[in-house]
Amino acid sequence: MERWKGRVALVTGASVGIGAATARCLVQHGMRVVGCARTVDKIEKLAAECQSAGYSGTLIPYKCDLSNEEEILSMFSAIKTLHKGVDVCINNAGLAHTEPLLSGKTESWRNMIDVNVLALSICTREAYKSMKERNVDDGHIINISSMCGHRVVPNSDLHFYCATKYAVTALTEGLRQELREAKTHIRATSISPGIVETEFAFRLHNSDPEKAAAVYESIKCLKADDVANSVTYVLSAPPHVQIGDVQMRPVEQVS
Repeated sequence: MERWKGRVALVTGASVGIGAATARCLVQHGMRVVGCARTVDKIEKLAAECQSAGYSGTLIPYKCDLSNEEEILSMFSAIKTLHKGVDVCINNAGLAHTEPLLSGKTESWRNMIDVNVLALSICTREAYKSMKERNVDDGHIINISSMCGHRVVPNSDLHFYCATKYAVTALTEGLRQELREAKTHIRATSISPGIVETEFAFRLHNSDPEKAAAVYESIKCLKADDVANSVTYVLSAPPHVQIGDVQMRPVEQVS
């Protein structure tokens, strides 16, 4: 991670869970991390904690609604003005709604598409543009996906969510191919965790906290730090090594 010291990383969905753990980990390794979310109070608190801990990097909170393209473009413009540009883009933000295919609400499906697929694609495009205009040839784009992007779980609440994560699998491979065609050494990686103990289940089942808690009590789950450590593993690989897809899950997870 030594070569990333002082360089700029964008982490989306940085207020909680995997995003917050990843932002903290990159700051520990000396990076300047722009952490964005719809609300930034938790990121501001994390930034203060990182500073108090004496980490060599810095965390810069940025308010951005990723379902709004104009806000994403404004964020990248601000990063260019204040920090020259993005060297690493961690597309972590994602969400799920319990909306089955046969009875789901279109509005909720659209929200999942907007955040899980379109925002990820817009951030990827803008990060690549930022790298190219500064002749950054060793940048890295990492998509935090899910094992739901590799198999459809027998749970109707998650079927549309699975579709968005299958899209991330296809988008990451398509990105890798386009980067090769562009003859650049910028790399693309997808990290697909299984069950991670975060706020995800509580947001998914926000009307049934007992059901949410049961998700994490059934087995020994992954922790957000486990995924953050996989991010640094990927970034630490030699520049000639392309890690395409990291699949990780709890030992006890059945599927």
